Amino acid sequence: MTADVWTDTPGRGTRTRSASGFVGAVAAEWTKLWSVRAPYLCLLVGLLATGVFSFYYGSIARINEHAVQPVGNAAVSSTALVQFAVVVLATVTVTSEYSTTSMSSSLLWVPVRHRVQLAKALVAAVVAFAAGALFAAAGMAVAWGPFSGHASFDAAAAVGQVLAVGLYYALVAVLTVGVSFATRHAAGALTVLFTLLWALPSMLVGLGGPVLLAINDWLPHSAGDHFMRSSAATPYPPAAAVLILLAWTLTAHLTGLYVLRRRDT
Repeated sequence: MTADVWTDTPGRGTRTRSASGFVGAVAAEWTKLWSVRAPYLCLLVGLLATGVFSFYYGSIARINEHAVQPVGNAAVSSTALVQFAVVVLATVTVTSEYSTTSMSSSLLWVPVRHRVQLAKALVAAVVAFAAGALFAAAGMAVAWGPFSGHASFDAAAAVGQVLAVGLYYALVAVLTVGVSFATRHAAGALTVLFTLLWALPSMLVGLGGPVLLAINDWLPHSAGDHFMRSSAATPYPPAAAVLILLAWTLTAHLTGLYVLRRRDT
């Protein structure tokens, strides 16, 4: 890992920083992420799950003769499941260090607490964005055949949905890092995120009713789904959906930072 290291310059009595700051912290987190197998497995599972779900979505649309829709909707629909590949990947960046007590070493090398958390969040977000864009593009390609005329393709709209899926996954990754710092245990983080991103929305939609459905619209995945589809039927514009996602992400990030500073001093 890279740390804040100062060395005396011979003959001058001054100090130079050899390897330090936020860039060094990011480089260290990037190296740690790819030094274990979990990220590779998460990305592979996410890609395969996107392909399977998108193929299924296109097939159902054809069989049930749904109205023509953007081909990107298949990949967007897969995020309800595939987002947990990103969740697991981002969780591992934090909880694995707590489980092996290597977090103590990380905080010794980079003693500025918010720098450690921000570096992990940035690395997870970059990887999640790239993965999300790749997943979305692959999902569109796989779903086009099964749709068999029940999907439309517009290059600008397709690129927009690819970027939207990437942004959604990036924000989910940052949210996950915050929750992981708050819980410090993989089981706890995954339980919170599974409830927030899937169980609670499913329950609210299943029970129905205007009040519960309105509450569901303010949850992270619902806001993300509205943003990624960006259709006229959504209850608020895409910009509002992004703001809702950012609010959830910032809340989780600040909560994780508070716990990190309070418990790991």
